[in-house]
Amino acid sequence: METKAVILTAPGALALDTVGIAPPAADDIVVSIKHSGISTGTEKLFWSGDMPPFPGMGYPLIPGYEAAGEVVEAGADSGYRVGEHVFVPGASCYEGAHGLFGAASQMLVTKAARVTRIDRGLGAAGALLALAATARHAMAGPNKAVPDLIIGHGVLGRLLARLTIAAGAPAPTVWEVDPTRMAGADGYQVVTPDADERRDYTSVYDASGRGDLLNEWIGRITKGGEIVLAGFYTAPLQFAFPPAFMKEARFRISAEWAPDDMVATKALVEDGTLELADLITHQQPAAMAKAAYETAFTDPACLKMILNWGSA
Repeated sequence: METKAVILTAPGALALDTVGIAPPAADDIVVSIKHSGISTGTEKLFWSGDMPPFPGMGYPLIPGYEAAGEVVEAGADSGYRVGEHVFVPGASCYEGAHGLFGAASQMLVTKAARVTRIDRGLGAAGALLALAATARHAMAGPNKAVPDLIIGHGVLGRLLARLTIAAGAPAPTVWEVDPTRMAGADGYQVVTPDADERRDYTSVYDASGRGDLLNEWIGRITKGGEIVLAGFYTAPLQFAFPPAFMKEARFRISAEWAPDDMVATKALVEDGTLELADLITHQQPAAMAKAAYETAFTDPACLKMILNWGSA
């Protein structure tokens, strides 16, 4: 079996090419991908060459952990049927290419246990479920507080704000310095840091990846306040100890979503509580993958880029 896929052969060297895929087992499904999203976080680091050593990484690699498509073959032990629509968080089925992520492909093979059934009507927005579930993971669960300050009004920052409001909590403040990303708030306020005089935030969530601003955030929390690092940071994080000591600051790192986050997020999306479609600002056919990735990684007006695989 072969498929068209996005392949990174080295930093900055990205193209649509043909790659072999392993045959499916009894507990596998074969998925024809309709839409895949481009992550401007971890995927950008592979594209730029700035990703620190990470288990399973290497070139050539197939990026993508946000994809939605249709089951075209279902193994006898998979529990799926041909024609069902699923969200796919990636695949490692490729021959001669790393599948650390592996969802940016026209066709893929994956264990059925890894995918999630979704409503076909979600369309391209179905590919955003992983990012929404990751935002939910940062906020939900024991000993976690919803944000009252969010750093960054990109896709992750907007999802954190929307989930906070959906939870019935007070609307958070969102900081943003790029004028192209100031708009789009619904039920919460987006301001520049200079326009915000508060110094008593309880829970500050960073969705910007700007670890160099840690001292600024520490100065904005109340005593015993928490800073949640929800981005991905390539450089070592450091901060001035005396201000953090005086505030008795707490720090928490949030990683990727867990299965219960996906279940809860899917329910919020399907009942209309959480909107995803309007976060997609750009779409390109998969044949334009090189230009699409460059736009996603370099244009601040691009919140979420979707590759359409229908004509690949």
